[in-house]
Amino acid sequence: MTKDAVDIYRCKTVDELEKIGQRLLEKHYNKKVFAFFGEMGVGKTSFVKALCRLLGAEESITSPTFSIVNEYKTRNNNSLYHFDMYRINADELFDIGYEEYFFSGNYCFIEWADKIKHLLPEETVVVEMKEVDRERVVLF
Repeated sequence: MTKDAVDIYRCKTVDELEKIGQRLLEKHYNKKVFAFFGEMGVGKTSFVKALCRLLGAEESITSPTFSIVNEYKTRNNNSLYHFDMYRINADELFDIGYEEYFFSGNYCFIEWADKIKHLLPEETVVVEMKEVDRERVVLF
């Protein structure tokens, strides 16, 4: 996982996540795998939704809690992959062929990445989210 300098953003509303997402994509313009860390309810899925919209996803973005991975198509017909590792074990990840996704060259957004840290590519961008004084704090 990359060890770049950390930027810190405070977010009071979900609408602000899109601006923060734009900064994330600009800072890591050459990276495709993003790992999201944070407690339940801190806004990981909301942030991934904002990122998918910024990248041109035209369909409804939903949490892949039970499907493990959702694929969204952009206006340019590129694929975006959205993972939720909350209910998965490493064997299941091997069964779905996670390497094909992570090394596809397409964007991969991985929620609950702490469950599979040892399988993340070296160039993965770490996004930490926490709640401080009723604000979301996003670090990347």
